[in-house]
Amino acid sequence: MDAKDEVKARLSVEDVVGQYLELKKSGRNFKALSPFSNEKTPSFIVSPDKQIWHDFSSNKGGDIFTFVMEMEGVDFREALNLLARKAGVEIQQFGDGGATTQLKKRILEVLDLSAKYYQQTLVKNKTALEYVVKKRGFNKSTIESFRIGYSPNKDDALVSFLRRKGFKDQEIKASGLTWSRKDLLNDMFRGRIMIPLTDREGRVIGFTARLLSDSDNSPKYINTPQTLVYDKSRHIFGLNEAKESIRNKDYSVLVEGNLDVISSHQVKVDNVVATAGTAMTMYQLKDLSRLAKEVRLAFDQDEAGIRATERAISISQGLDVNLYVIDIPEGNDPDDLIRKDPRLWVEATESKQYALDWLIDRLSRLNDISTAKGKREMTTSFIAVLKQLEDSVEQEHYINKLAKLTDTSYEAMKSKLEIASKSTTSSSPKKMIKKDIALTKPDQFAYQDNLLALCLYYPDTRVSLKRLTGEHFADDIRRELYELVIRLDARRFKSSEHELRSLDNYVKILALKAQELYGDWSSSDRTVEAIGLARRALRDKIQKQRQQLTEKIRQLEETGETEQARKLLEKYSDLLKGSVN
Repeated sequence: MDAKDEVKARLSVEDVVGQYLELKKSGRNFKALSPFSNEKTPSFIVSPDKQIWHDFSSNKGGDIFTFVMEMEGVDFREALNLLARKAGVEIQQFGDGGATTQLKKRILEVLDLSAKYYQQTLVKNKTALEYVVKKRGFNKSTIESFRIGYSPNKDDALVSFLRRKGFKDQEIKASGLTWSRKDLLNDMFRGRIMIPLTDREGRVIGFTARLLSDSDNSPKYINTPQTLVYDKSRHIFGLNEAKESIRNKDYSVLVEGNLDVISSHQVKVDNVVATAGTAMTMYQLKDLSRLAKEVRLAFDQDEAGIRATERAISISQGLDVNLYVIDIPEGNDPDDLIRKDPRLWVEATESKQYALDWLIDRLSRLNDISTAKGKREMTTSFIAVLKQLEDSVEQEHYINKLAKLTDTSYEAMKSKLEIASKSTTSSSPKKMIKKDIALTKPDQFAYQDNLLALCLYYPDTRVSLKRLTGEHFADDIRRELYELVIRLDARRFKSSEHELRSLDNYVKILALKAQELYGDWSSSDRTVEAIGLARRALRDKIQKQRQQLTEKIRQLEETGETEQARKLLEKYSDLLKGSVN
């Protein structure tokens, strides 16, 4: 991952575009009026799923960098610096991009090999194996699936192993697995159960390490520190293993502990993931919402867990997330319920309370709402969250509920909300769009993108390409995609997605076009449309040839080369006869 990838990982396209344009939700996407044309109906689309934008009026599109380049009139380097500052990324730390990329590759190799080493050590250590199997109750399949291991209780066992495997001290230190004492490199994790932390692709990016005994004065859990490949604020434990189940069940369950996740997956409740402790972040909620809009919180019912739930409710406001709370009996966590009876955990995950209802119930219990002081404190706390709601109907529902609960008039509660809202400055003021942004003429070849979008995502429409060649397309990127589509034959795009990675943003834009323009069309209508677009490409090619011949004939006649001009006129006549109707 280089500086560009790091910035893209930290900033969402909807947040960047939303600083310039007024975005409105439209299904899974957002819409806005194009800044490149004088339109009255929004045709500017932002796709959070694909992390791209596309303006149908001008046929411009791309990622966050191309957007800032267009809006600010800067080159890529300036756009990178601007967005890096916004994302909190220090460009300097990446130095030579090639060297940083190579170091990250080596760090990932160190971490993967370390996971294998810890796994082998677990098998050889009877005490550690008994803890995992007997005390935690994990079976062989679970241990292998989550790559659970054990770190030897020695100063430099892992460091020595990695050195023997050819890794340099700089690479080992950069992985976050060591600490230095008197210039000696020692293992950070010693005598602990090792749980690998993986990214969305299943690559090991760090570890959580747990003591075998709770009686030790040392911290029960310690984690890998921040590294080039691990960012605690963005990592979601178990996401790689849970993502398919989250999509299928259409909701995720978020717990505190990594071992809670592992226990849950073992009993086939596998849409469960965990935060790093209880420090939930906006980035984690956004990542989960891209898989399923509904997120159910199952934090421990101690003070830290309750504060984490309240914080999650606050940061969820303004995000496209439906947040619910799972009520776990006090003194228990998911692992406790699973040990007693897995059905108790299943029942808990299926019984949910909408987060705002949970919050209003909790605040009414914490405050004596029979007194003026209690009413003031309770309503102030709840309105601090309520004012962040974007939906006016939902706001009104809770204003009514709050008024009835505190025996206060609706008007008084509405007034308090309005005062609180006015006192809050906008969290995302729109930047002034540069006055010198030129209105863009429509791309006369945008129809070719529509044709390629149809043929890429709907195999039946590829019959339209029979009379076309690469020469019928306006530029290199369209010609390259045409050649790839021809090679797909009757296969669907998904089966050959790896072939199109070099055209990443362009392919995503075509996916957006296929979805927005043709998603609800019948198969026959899409085929008719594709044939019509292909005929247009044929006509455009002939028109271009005509113009070229006309210019050439004019030049020959001016120089007196009449015989050559006559031959070209015959060719021009043949073109007219072969015109596409």
